[in-house]
Amino acid sequence: MPSPKLKTSVTEERLWVFLDVFDDMKKVNIISLGCSKNLVDTEMLLKQLDQAGYDTETDVENSDAEVVIVNTCGFIGDAKEESVNTILEQVERKKEGIVEQVYVIGCLSQRYGAELQEEIPEVDAFFGKFDWKGVLERMGEHFDERIRNQRVLTTPDHYAYLKISEGCNRTCSYCAIPIMTGKHKSRDFEELLEECRALVKGGVKEILVVAQDLTYYGIDLYGKNRLAELIGRIADIEGLEWIKLHYAYPAGFPLELLTVMRERPNVCKYLDIALQHCSDHMLQQMRRGISKKQTIELIRKIRQEVPGIFIRTTLMTGHPGETAEDFEELCEFVREMRFERLGVFPYSHEDDTWCDRHYQDDVPEEIKRERAGRIMQIQAGIAEEIGRSQIGQVVKVLIDRQEEEYYVGRTEHDSPEVDPEVLIPGERTLQVGEFYRMVITGADEYDLFAEIREEE
Repeated sequence: MPSPKLKTSVTEERLWVFLDVFDDMKKVNIISLGCSKNLVDTEMLLKQLDQAGYDTETDVENSDAEVVIVNTCGFIGDAKEESVNTILEQVERKKEGIVEQVYVIGCLSQRYGAELQEEIPEVDAFFGKFDWKGVLERMGEHFDERIRNQRVLTTPDHYAYLKISEGCNRTCSYCAIPIMTGKHKSRDFEELLEECRALVKGGVKEILVVAQDLTYYGIDLYGKNRLAELIGRIADIEGLEWIKLHYAYPAGFPLELLTVMRERPNVCKYLDIALQHCSDHMLQQMRRGISKKQTIELIRKIRQEVPGIFIRTTLMTGHPGETAEDFEELCEFVREMRFERLGVFPYSHEDDTWCDRHYQDDVPEEIKRERAGRIMQIQAGIAEEIGRSQIGQVVKVLIDRQEEEYYVGRTEHDSPEVDPEVLIPGERTLQVGEFYRMVITGADEYDLFAEIREEE
């Protein structure tokens, strides 16, 4: 503060009052765990906190923030363990006097809030997945309805996630998501378009459309599936270069979406569709509502209607009742279908699911993980072959960042963090967030290597 003897103007006095308030402003660090849908929730809470005048940051290690909010994931065992460990780390920092307050939100808190409060009483408060109003009220603030759909992006400026719905109406045997997020709830059609326009106006060039069940969009709200219409309207937004679709469900897949993917150049030839298994025995056990024959017909239909599409899928090993024969059938399915992108989860037994009520968790943990490893071994060879087949092709690459001697980018067939990246030597200056025409010069099972295409 200025000396009392110093004569100050009214303007200067106001400035010092402002600086006093700024010095007292608390910093909030939100640690966001789990999926991209959780990240969108974090970004919306960040906007509310920013609007309230807080100094905010995300996922900062050894942060000096007085308030830490842990946005938890409760999907599978490993995710729950990571969430609990993160909470315990922040509680320890509170005991050491580094952190003043620790709050917990998200899926794990939604489902196990009472139990967590009993086990970790040092946490100041637990809130449900969507209880941002409760968090703000506890901090002495209010939820601002005027900005309820606005966000502070935590992704690079050139891409953003768009969550088009919450919850899920499916009844898969193993999944606890509906317990935590409730029934499927589509967001308003025009509201989503407005959000997309705002994102693009702010510099976003790639929108990654996400939902727990993308392919159910609109049925609850409008009485019919409106996913194809929504994606077509988003594709109309000037300046939006890439749209990618994540977490489709195979049963009841809206085939009209394929026309939009084929005909609209900014809708990427990329689809994330979780299949989980292939044997009729396991699909029935999993309550997936589809047969092996129908699954294969759908995949072939997608590839026929959208030439050049890259399909990402997720499989599960060790679900209750999975026999050695079921697993060998799954291995052969992976070899035959040659998915461009594939991930595997060992089965995790979750409380209150169909599996918990009706099945025994009868596949030993080591067998689950060994089977997952075998699938990924098969996929590694397939992925490397697919990568090498791209050598010599000219592709459009979006630059995400610079790392040491390389620029790191992605093609239209790759989503952030889960898919292969394109490594470009840093001999020429490239701009992060810009697109370039590249020649693929090499490949391994994980990444592509490329160089700028020389103009002819």
